[in-house]
Amino acid sequence: MQQVNIVTSTNSYPVYIGSGAIHLLNDFIQKAADSYTSIMVITDETVAKHHLDSFRESAGLSRFIVKIVPSGEKAKTFDVYYDCLSYALENKLDRKSLIISLGGGAVGDLAGFVAASYMRGIRFIQVPTTILAHDSAVGGKVAVNHPLGKNMIGAFHQPEAVIYDLDYLETLPAHEVRSGFAEVIKHSLISDEIFYSWLQEQIQSLDAINESQMLEFLTKGISIKGAFVAEDEKEKGIRAYLNFGHTLGHAIEAEAGYGKVTHGEAVAIGMLFALGLSKELLGLDFNLDELKRWLIRLGYKTSIPKGLERERLIERMKQDKKSVSGTIRYVLLEKVGNPALIEVDERTLMTYLKKFEEEVGLDD
Repeated sequence: MQQVNIVTSTNSYPVYIGSGAIHLLNDFIQKAADSYTSIMVITDETVAKHHLDSFRESAGLSRFIVKIVPSGEKAKTFDVYYDCLSYALENKLDRKSLIISLGGGAVGDLAGFVAASYMRGIRFIQVPTTILAHDSAVGGKVAVNHPLGKNMIGAFHQPEAVIYDLDYLETLPAHEVRSGFAEVIKHSLISDEIFYSWLQEQIQSLDAINESQMLEFLTKGISIKGAFVAEDEKEKGIRAYLNFGHTLGHAIEAEAGYGKVTHGEAVAIGMLFALGLSKELLGLDFNLDELKRWLIRLGYKTSIPKGLERERLIERMKQDKKSVSGTIRYVLLEKVGNPALIEVDERTLMTYLKKFEEEVGLDD
């Protein structure tokens, strides 16, 4: 079992990581300085099918209500958000109630935003069930999607704790493993060349990751995320570096239709694009072909999905949260572990998008 402590200006909390970590949940709740009056668990249809019964048995909670929402990005809509708020009101949750998110990143974003806005903010705990959620469960960014942009409606609301039981990861399908591992790669590229080299050496197949490797890279990724959040909780500065690969990645997700391409798989394409742009604009010394070959071996697509127009992708990028007055600001790398936030004009982006498509092709 590993513990990482996240410290921010608004809250400090532990992240427990390991097999069987869910057994720590009840003790943590019982030791809360201000006791909880009621507990509402928000989970999705897939997680409920696989894990809700075992959660009931292992969490040690005497009583709680459950709200089951659609799986994936379909959970992050205004209608589902409103439905969760209505369910909380119907069940008379109050300001001392607790919301528990049991699921992946989408459920965590939704449940956190429900907690952030219900009665102007109540406490919540993250119980991630995916690799991807090692990134989204930490840091307090909670949101739902809008047709014009991903995660555009939300808040900063830190959890009370993150209970990360690795046993929940055993049922993940291959595409969800790829989605989550892309964020691990991102953390290494923006912070630690040694970690990046370790990942390349150790992880040759996503089907053969052992528990020791999983614990190692998830703990390291969470520690990296925590360091950025501690220095810049509200994303006014360096926390934007955590969006490496996300500017194009989010645009791909939105243009393809939320849920058609997983978040991490879109981010992987976005990272390749950002690394190429870094070589062009900042003179980054990086073996891009080596990364492409590794990603392909791991099962990733490395090209932009067919049918997505460059002009539309650029319009999506202009709506990115890092953009100011329509000016696109891109997270690039001066070298591995040394990111920078750079303004990139539309003409440059259009030129390199065309070059990127010519070099890697389009995915059917």
